[in-house]
Amino acid sequence: MKNITIVVPKGIFNLGNIEAVTQIFTAVNDLLEEEGKDPVFHVQLAATERVNQLENNVSITVNRQLIDVDSANLIIVPSVQGHLELVLERNRELIDWLKLQHAKGVEIAVLSLSAALLAETGLLDGKGCTSHWMIGEELKKRFPSIKLQLNQVFTDENGLYTSAGGFSFLNLILHIVEKETDREMALLISKIFQIDIDRTSQSPFIIFRGLKHHGDDPVIRAQEYIEANYKEKLTVDELARKFLLGRRSLERRFKKATENTVIEYIQRVKMEEARKSLESSPAGVHEIMAEVGYSDPKAFREVFRKMVGLSPVEYRSMIGRQAPSES
Repeated sequence: MKNITIVVPKGIFNLGNIEAVTQIFTAVNDLLEEEGKDPVFHVQLAATERVNQLENNVSITVNRQLIDVDSANLIIVPSVQGHLELVLERNRELIDWLKLQHAKGVEIAVLSLSAALLAETGLLDGKGCTSHWMIGEELKKRFPSIKLQLNQVFTDENGLYTSAGGFSFLNLILHIVEKETDREMALLISKIFQIDIDRTSQSPFIIFRGLKHHGDDPVIRAQEYIEANYKEKLTVDELARKFLLGRRSLERRFKKATENTVIEYIQRVKMEEARKSLESSPAGVHEIMAEVGYSDPKAFREVFRKMVGLSPVEYRSMIGRQAPSES
């Protein structure tokens, strides 16, 4: 039996996380019972305070306190919203408790924005971590020792789990179901709840926003120039001359500040503009390609797939935009 404790954090948290996780684990138990097998999951709620506030003035009452949790194998923390520093300060007791639980061998799964709570324990230092792409820069600035992998839907670092934003936590829960039962059960649950079990990347959903809180002024100006002139065929040498830096110096400082090489940054800006056009314009792929400064269709498709995880045609199909026939 896998004893799972869903811990309600202080602040505005995601009630849907609790409902969905409970429903899925209950469904697994019900299916096993139908086969004459013992249940695998036992789920309970706990919190640091009895009444917890949600959005729209809705509250939830949790009678079990953290001190009452003594047999958990896995702790799940729903996504919590708010200013990062305030969230961390309000949940200091929970953060310390998570660290103690992990020392006892308990696994911990944090959903979406609650990755910050686990990162604050220090347990993710040097380990892979994902979260909602919208707080990527904030997480990286606050926790420079984590290996932020925002393209991933979820991470599993030997019993420390993180999930991407939105409903991506469902893929993490399917992963846990598969680990505790088998692939066949996870597939069945994915069909019942209509979850794409093979989705491994949140790249198609990420809006690229370059890191700019690094304090390197010439690099910031280079970023802004790239973003304003993405239609041009920009080169590293051109940017180095424009901002009075040696090529090697620009490349070194740019990579350190933005976590992208200059070429990668140029590509990401161009592909973000191409995505916007695919979403809003009926223009063909070749026309959009030209608009962002590409003349080689093969190169454009390869870079787009690298950055977005899909081909331009596949991306347009995913968002349901009608367009002229194209290959």
